Amino acid sequence: MTTKQFFNLVTYSEDQPKEKVETKVEKKEDQKIYYFSTSPQRNTYTTYSSKYVYERRTSIRGELDREERLRLKYSEKKGGEQLYNQDHNLDEKEENKKSTLFKNIQEIHEDTLYLQTGAFALFDTLVRSGIHSVFGYPGGAILPIYDELFFWEEKKFIKHYLVRHEQAATHAADGFSRSSGQVGVCFATSGPGATNLVTGIATAYLDSIPMIVITGQVGTQFLGTDAFQEIDIYGITLSLVKHSYVVLESRFLSQILAEAIYVSQNGRPGPVLIDIPKNVGLEKIKKFTPCYATTVHKVLGWRYKVKNQSDKIRMALHRLSISSKPLLYIGGGVISSRATRELSEFVYRYKIPVTTTLTGKGAFNENNRLSLGMLGMHGTVSANFSISNCDLLIAIGARFDDRVTGKLQDFACKAFIIHIDVDEAEIGKNKNVGIGIVGDIKKILEKFLLLMARPEHSWLEKPLREEFKEWYKQTAEWKQQFPLLPIPGDYSPLPQTIDDVLLPQTVIKTISEIKPYAIITTDVGQHQMWAAQYTKCQRRKWLSSAGLGTMGFGLPAAIGAAIAYPKEDIICITGDSSFQMNLQELGTISKYNLRIKIVVINNHWQGMVRQWQETFYESRYSHSNMSEGAPKFDILANAYGIRNLYTERQSEIWRTLRDALEGTDPVLLECNVLEDENCYPMVEPSKSNSEMSLSRKLSTTIEGLVINKEEEKERINLSLDKNNLES
Repeated sequence: MTTKQFFNLVTYSEDQPKEKVETKVEKKEDQKIYYFSTSPQRNTYTTYSSKYVYERRTSIRGELDREERLRLKYSEKKGGEQLYNQDHNLDEKEENKKSTLFKNIQEIHEDTLYLQTGAFALFDTLVRSGIHSVFGYPGGAILPIYDELFFWEEKKFIKHYLVRHEQAATHAADGFSRSSGQVGVCFATSGPGATNLVTGIATAYLDSIPMIVITGQVGTQFLGTDAFQEIDIYGITLSLVKHSYVVLESRFLSQILAEAIYVSQNGRPGPVLIDIPKNVGLEKIKKFTPCYATTVHKVLGWRYKVKNQSDKIRMALHRLSISSKPLLYIGGGVISSRATRELSEFVYRYKIPVTTTLTGKGAFNENNRLSLGMLGMHGTVSANFSISNCDLLIAIGARFDDRVTGKLQDFACKAFIIHIDVDEAEIGKNKNVGIGIVGDIKKILEKFLLLMARPEHSWLEKPLREEFKEWYKQTAEWKQQFPLLPIPGDYSPLPQTIDDVLLPQTVIKTISEIKPYAIITTDVGQHQMWAAQYTKCQRRKWLSSAGLGTMGFGLPAAIGAAIAYPKEDIICITGDSSFQMNLQELGTISKYNLRIKIVVINNHWQGMVRQWQETFYESRYSHSNMSEGAPKFDILANAYGIRNLYTERQSEIWRTLRDALEGTDPVLLECNVLEDENCYPMVEPSKSNSEMSLSRKLSTTIEGLVINKEEEKERINLSLDKNNLES
């Protein structure tokens, strides 16, 4: 006998003759008829009506059985109980008859199970895990999965967003994950489809973003034969993923996917790759058993455990009690662990100044007077001076990246360092620390607050606040003495000769003033650093590629954020060079009419490359000018059906930005800005954080003094000439 496969909550009894079902369908002409594929892989030949698809009803203990759902359905109608018995021919014996039910699938007989495929198991596990949005691009090896996706989308259990390039699929899934805190999922086929994902996988890996990457592969019988579009994506990405799988049998697919979702989110988050050969997606599963996250945790034994850190927390509190200049150095781990509330309580209790990394933006309220802004190469002067002068540095969820530390030997050279992180490998990896605390940051901060609230520690609170008062005054003076101001000075020689010139800092500062609660995505370069300096973001509203520095990240990341939050304002701040890396994704924005505002900071250069060539390579601008061959952005936007605006005047920027950022339709705004404006402050390589270039002419010393670089250079040259003459 041919076994029939059905989809989701379809109620069907094999005892009912097929003719009776067809007669009922013909009686009601306005009913929508669902026809499933007659593909032999799906093994489905039945036509049935939407009348037999019922909304799911759950009880306290979980899923109601079929009879209870039907009774609830008919109880809302007049004479519902009688109609229920007539239509379904139920008697007391049949009511008590037990049936085996899955959450989304029902068996035909108690002794005969469905024959589901590997592709079915994939989507069943995704939906059970609460994943309803995926990004991807189809191809030959992954077609069985896309064929199954057709039916799941038809029932509105999941929605697929078609991008224009596979790299954009990973960035969109990345942006979805960064903004929502959920796992992002993307699909691609084998060969070039899989290799196009590598940049996006590396971006998520270096920034610790949870993501599931599902790639198609040639059939298992062709593995190792150099078949068409065969590529070892498992081996290629081995150093770029937290974990990876090659699925060789469809019956393992549900468990593998549930494991992958658990692994990507727990501990230190990261991307997980699942490579699925084509025949595995088509292969039938005789006895399909769904797998849940609870199964992975409790049955399979996947756990992330660390030792009790209470003793080290007490030691850290003791260090805090004897310090006079403490500083908090906050990274993206605080956001990943959802510990922003606990961090704020910890900061407010003792009034400790806070500085953040690029990925840590939003972990602490940047409008608060205790916030010093971003630190590092293009960090604020107050943050970098504070790092160099503090006597206790508490690093939470950060990894001491070279763009933050500058000259490593001089980074926090006067401070005792306490490092809190979920990844034990990061403790002491780049910088020796005094106390290393490993574990979930949220739980560790909760333990800190619990211990500080105990009576035996109450003596710490008042004296420490008084002790830190002078330190807070010092940091406030630095903030006042070295503010970030988007004004033309000696930053560029051109403002004196050009009237009403538009500065890029002004554009970004105005965006933050008009839309203070918007989700901001950026690409990489000067505009990224200006955006980090001038925008005041909230938690999970700052999306930027920090570890890898991927140009072309901003636009597809904005797509992911717009899918996660369709009613939020999404602003993509990009440069003319970065924008051209993935400009084809304007087609995706146009197709789904996403609420994304694109602001192109157009200076006709690869801005950061030009700045380095000017500073370190004697202004030899080798292939960094982008003016020749640049597209007309207004015509490009019109080609995709997107409204466009243009401005090049400082006096017009507020009005133009206000018009661009209003409404729900996508908009592209081109801002033609001052070409040779540089991004300052800037810590040059091999220098300590306190030695910063404030402009083309001014810089600071290790002692915190401001000097004129040209005068200092002349003084050094005169001294050298004098020494040469004497010798």
